Amino acid sequence: MIDTPMPTDKPELVADSVRHDGEPPPVAIGAPMLGGVTVLDLSTVGPAARASRTIADYGATVVKIGAVPRAGGVQIIPPHYAYSGGRGMKRIQLDLKAKAGTAAFLRLAATADVIIESFRPGVVDRLGIGYADVKAVNDSIVYCSTSGYGQTGPYREWAGHDVNYLAIGGYLHCSGRGAGGKPPLPGATVADAAAGGMQAVMGVLAALVRRADTGEGAYLDVAIADGVLSLMALSIDEYLALGTEPGPGHYVLTGKYACYDTYECGDGGWVAVGAIEAPFYANLCRRLGCEQWIEHQYDDDAGVQDKIRADFAACLRTRTRDEWVAELAPNDTCVAPVYSVPELVADPHFRERGLFGTATSPTAGSFAQLGTVLAGTDTARAEFAVPDRSSTETDEVLAGAGYTSAEIAALRNDGVIA
Repeated sequence: MIDTPMPTDKPELVADSVRHDGEPPPVAIGAPMLGGVTVLDLSTVGPAARASRTIADYGATVVKIGAVPRAGGVQIIPPHYAYSGGRGMKRIQLDLKAKAGTAAFLRLAATADVIIESFRPGVVDRLGIGYADVKAVNDSIVYCSTSGYGQTGPYREWAGHDVNYLAIGGYLHCSGRGAGGKPPLPGATVADAAAGGMQAVMGVLAALVRRADTGEGAYLDVAIADGVLSLMALSIDEYLALGTEPGPGHYVLTGKYACYDTYECGDGGWVAVGAIEAPFYANLCRRLGCEQWIEHQYDDDAGVQDKIRADFAACLRTRTRDEWVAELAPNDTCVAPVYSVPELVADPHFRERGLFGTATSPTAGSFAQLGTVLAGTDTARAEFAVPDRSSTETDEVLAGAGYTSAEIAALRNDGVIA
């Protein structure tokens, strides 16, 4: 079971499905897709913060709500560059344990569109800012709770991080193994970013689309572990349907065949080969001088696959990584370099697509950062202003909710805001 086209004898059809030749498509210019949407974000790090970051890049007004210093205990303050430095966001500090702080939050929530929170299950209800509390003042609110294992179930109180969710969701088991069968540590926070953050974004956007038609709000229980199961759906569905147990080397995408693997080159660099379709695999074999293996791409004999890997490896060790990439990648072989972060940042393809920009901070100065790279955001933008993490827009945000200067001063004097 794979999520790409199976081998075919019609290379022109396969090529059309993968390559996009010709002139680049026009860049859509217009108002931000989420312009006019207001989000209250109670998170500081993790999947919820990733979700609000993405939503802000689509043009929503995101207000980050943190604890006042004396009420918050240990303050989690991400580095100045993390989560894109908070670009395009506003920040306020509220003591949500104080009645006046709760009242201020509900007053903001009354005119908001979305709330995102990542407290332990039940905490927002104890604070008086849960879904039922907000729904009482804003019936159309989209309320998104993110947690490791969800708001219900026996694991709801478990603490965890990315590797825990990847472990329990089967991702680590089905990945390649290290020495002694050790499951790997992924090079990206897959659970936080995709299983959690992207799941939250999709849920919020779907709820907003429905609300536009019906006026009805929504409550979203975003469980990161559930999201990992979604990422593992091919393997899980195979087991549920057929009873076969997926794992490392089980099928093409987890290393069963030589056509989908990584190989070391002569300079110690590595290339990734993903020649799943027969025409691409044949092209690869010819370029590597391994024509004898063209008819054995999906030979289930492990010994045959070992021989193919050995011949591929021997050939690829004769030249440097970049020499092989120049030879293979443009010629329909599904080969790409295994880049380090400095290498990908310098890559001319990503540079030409304008994926990096410059941020300017009042305290940290100017620094480069990844731009708004997702489809539908302002991908042409190259300059960003990021806020001073030591200051807030508390007064501005509360004034927008109807608080007078005297009321704001009283809240600050009582330690409810900062």
